[in-house]
Amino acid sequence: MKHQGDLKLKLLSGSANQLGARFDGEGTNFAVFSAHAQQIDLCVFSADGKNELARCPLPERTGPVWHGYAPGLMPDTPYGFRAHGSYAPEQGHRFNPNKLLMDPYTRELRGAWKNHASTLGYDSASSGLDLSFDPRDSAPYVAKSVVSDPALFSHVEPRGDCDWADALIYEAHVKGLTQQHPDVADAVRGTYDGLASDAMLDHLQWLGITAIELLPVHAFLDEGFLLDRGLRNYWGYNTIGFFAPEPRYFGPAGLAGFRNMVRRFHAVGIEVIIDVVYNHTAEGDHRGPTLCYRGLDNASYYRLIAGRPRYYVNDTGCGNTVNVSHPYVLRMVMDSLRFWVQQMGIDGFRFDLATTLGREDHGFDPRGGFFDALRQDPVLAEVKLIAEPWDIGPGGYRLGEFPHEFSEWNDGYRDAIRRYWRGDPHSAQDLSARLLGSAGEFDKQGRRAWSSVNLLTAHDGFTLADVTRYDHRHNEANGEGGADGHHANYSDNCGVEGETDDSDILRRRARRQRNMMATLFLSQGTPMLLAGDEVANSQSGNNNAYCQDNPIGWVDWAEPDRALLDFVASLSAFRASHRALRQTRFLHGAKRTQDGLPDVEWTDFKGAALQWKYPGLSNLCLTLRCSAEAVARHGDGDTVFIVFNRAEAEAEVTLPKTRPAQHWVRCIDTAADGHFPACEIATDRILVEGQSVVALALKDDGVGL
Repeated sequence: MKHQGDLKLKLLSGSANQLGARFDGEGTNFAVFSAHAQQIDLCVFSADGKNELARCPLPERTGPVWHGYAPGLMPDTPYGFRAHGSYAPEQGHRFNPNKLLMDPYTRELRGAWKNHASTLGYDSASSGLDLSFDPRDSAPYVAKSVVSDPALFSHVEPRGDCDWADALIYEAHVKGLTQQHPDVADAVRGTYDGLASDAMLDHLQWLGITAIELLPVHAFLDEGFLLDRGLRNYWGYNTIGFFAPEPRYFGPAGLAGFRNMVRRFHAVGIEVIIDVVYNHTAEGDHRGPTLCYRGLDNASYYRLIAGRPRYYVNDTGCGNTVNVSHPYVLRMVMDSLRFWVQQMGIDGFRFDLATTLGREDHGFDPRGGFFDALRQDPVLAEVKLIAEPWDIGPGGYRLGEFPHEFSEWNDGYRDAIRRYWRGDPHSAQDLSARLLGSAGEFDKQGRRAWSSVNLLTAHDGFTLADVTRYDHRHNEANGEGGADGHHANYSDNCGVEGETDDSDILRRRARRQRNMMATLFLSQGTPMLLAGDEVANSQSGNNNAYCQDNPIGWVDWAEPDRALLDFVASLSAFRASHRALRQTRFLHGAKRTQDGLPDVEWTDFKGAALQWKYPGLSNLCLTLRCSAEAVARHGDGDTVFIVFNRAEAEAEVTLPKTRPAQHWVRCIDTAADGHFPACEIATDRILVEGQSVVALALKDDGVGL
């Protein structure tokens, strides 16, 4: 690619007020942050992005913002920046004007990112490695920013009207959910358009889903080491652009397909939450490419090691850590969040490695700058916020320590439920805490029971089917010798590793999946389903399918477990119809004023108080009533009785006493292979099969459930 000079580009001073490229109807204003650059050039390209037509320094600098206005420069114009300054890695600066840089605020990208040595700021063949300087032009090998038409991003109101207590989240991958779905048209499989197809909307509505949580949709890159293995970054946790939707998921509607997808979800009452990665970027460590932030102002955008600024703080395990403590970097993150809410219609965010975002120089701080900015923002006050409460940095595990506006992924819940149903010693005591919303972690400073996002599985780890099929991970396809991924899965293959035709083992596995699903839906907190678990999707024992953009990572719809699907739908409907299962307050056994009964009771199978200190405890009963502390509402007389029988043998269970004109209705029974019809109980005892969960609801005579 050569500098052609075909376009006469004359820049006026422009404005520093809004960062990025902004078309005003007559021309385009460009503004970009860099505190340490000596000059920043705007480079304009031909429509296909292949020829550089003009290069001109931005004429003005206001504080750390470089800016200029190009009269007559229209939308759909590809462009990029080149930044001049010191190339001094040992001082934290890596300016190299030979590297074309993406605009951090671009909303569209054109062309492909290529794994080529010229994208490195240094000469990879030099013995000095990153201390050397590479003079090659990287423009032919990088995607170009694009001046966007404002009409593409007109204001969209988020739906945002589902209460946390009613939420049922479905975690899904844009491509993987539909790539193999027979009822999604070939032309839109694996795209934003396909995700909101009629087939998928019908499926999610059948399950009672209130929010779909998408793995990263910000523009991201495939790491060079994966491309060398013939693999790709499938999950997308390698962000390069925080404002641009990932183009690989575009369907026939292109970029507009994303907003159309959101509108279709909203039309059927489903919110859209996106997984966002503001903790690191795709530029990696000191050996990585110079694509945007590193070249614009390495010392500002990234946290560098004190006293050794050639190297990056790596609290993320991904090579670098975004410096959210810097005011302009924090501004970029906040501008990005508002953009996805106001212009793309997003209803919430799940923050990957959220501890990183809350870490100040003195460590993690729930009153740090990032949280302060979030909590005072009127736009973001209307959306759901979910934290992944850990990273690999010092003191990185922070479950239960985020501000009250957040809910948090609860890995303790995941492990407790797996260990209980696997039969681990002392796991019943841990199960009991998780069933009531993990109050030990979350019941403080006015936080609500929905703060715990309860999950059996997630994209990272075994699927639910594989939790019951494999004792060990089988990640050989990842090319890392099977050593990657979690080694502590708390899984149980029920007797045979992997596939089997043994009918008894298949029966045990199916029962185990129903038991775990029932536990999830009968727990206080916010339940989250991994896409495909409802049809027993397997990844063949791969518990780290981050690079498997193929049938290993995609949901297999060829032979869905329809009995499990119907069972999960019935669990969802049962939870939605019982307030006792969807409470905002934590339950501590306090007596209620309306009837003098405790809001929660633990009993054994004979109806006596549970002996918690018994080391062999494995079976228990739980009676749930609406909180004694909650403000009285319609339906607060709801009562649910749940039996957990982990033993192999059938057991007789004494039911809680009822008042006159009341009786119990058996609504959920995991021992049933298919649909379980609700049945009224005329006695004060029931039989519960071994290895099963039963849930009953208290009914007043003459009143429907």
